[in-house]
Amino acid sequence: MTKTIIDQAGAAPRAIRTREGLVSAYRTELAIAGAIVLLVLAVGIQVPQVLSWGNFANITQAGAPLIIMSLGVLLVVITGGIDLSVGSVFSLTGMVTAQAMASGLGVSAALIGLGVGLVFGSINGFLVTVAGLAPFVVTLITFAVAGSLAFIVTNGRSMPIGDPDFWLLNSGSLIPGVPNYILFCVVLLVVIEIFLKKMVAGRWFYAVGSSAAAAHLLGIPVKRTQFFAYVASSLLASFSGLLTISYILNAESTAGSSLMLQAIAAVVIGGASLFGGTGTAIGAVLGALMITVIQNGVNLIGINSFWQGSVTGIAILIAVLIDRFSKSRRGAV
Repeated sequence: MTKTIIDQAGAAPRAIRTREGLVSAYRTELAIAGAIVLLVLAVGIQVPQVLSWGNFANITQAGAPLIIMSLGVLLVVITGGIDLSVGSVFSLTGMVTAQAMASGLGVSAALIGLGVGLVFGSINGFLVTVAGLAPFVVTLITFAVAGSLAFIVTNGRSMPIGDPDFWLLNSGSLIPGVPNYILFCVVLLVVIEIFLKKMVAGRWFYAVGSSAAAAHLLGIPVKRTQFFAYVASSLLASFSGLLTISYILNAESTAGSSLMLQAIAAVVIGGASLFGGTGTAIGAVLGALMITVIQNGVNLIGINSFWQGSVTGIAILIAVLIDRFSKSRRGAV
């Protein structure tokens, strides 16, 4: 009886400490979530339809490809690298998949599309880890090559998706009542967050990003970790491309032209540092959602769409300044 009372008395403080630990660990993510809510409410005052369930569904479906791409870019950024090629890989995946379907391969053409990501991710990883080239230079090259090939594959023409059932990849339901685009985002978010936070191999990413030299001395496979990050980034870019063409049933050679900057912006807004060593999957997802909410609000309010880039840029600047200010304060304490 006494032991039970003691256990019950100690349970409450442990629960409080756990909550405080979670709040401290995800302080940036909670701030971003709060900013998204305030942003939605502010726009909703002017345009009530923003607060409708239908608009929330549209935001989620429109933002799913960016969310998935951002999760891949996050892995590279945590290791201290950068991937500028994801937008072009996204476009090339769509064009190759559409061309393969037009050749009669059906839904299996999606595997060829994923092969695009595997090839370019491997090239990026090889040139960075084995050839020792700078990630910026390597991915800038593959950005140009993949972007060019996206035009070459179909001579710059848009390609309709020939298989009428391909829309099920995005809007179907493997779990009744849960659209696939939501399912994929949630599963990838959970898997990557657990991988980064709870698994030894995931912690290697942070160690490599903090100091590759120190990580090497500790016996961490630095090159293998970096290689995996680039392959994962390109594969997720390809998968997000498949989701997009499944949604609109059409492939465009310029579909991913702006997504590279948006993905990097989402990662930075989500609290990751471009110097490496920090970042969470939750933060990247929230950053992508914030960008999507901003774009949605700009459209519904009726602001010229050309302002979207400026608004997103200001959001990035605010996120970076807040991060720098908070780090300065913690360093001063």
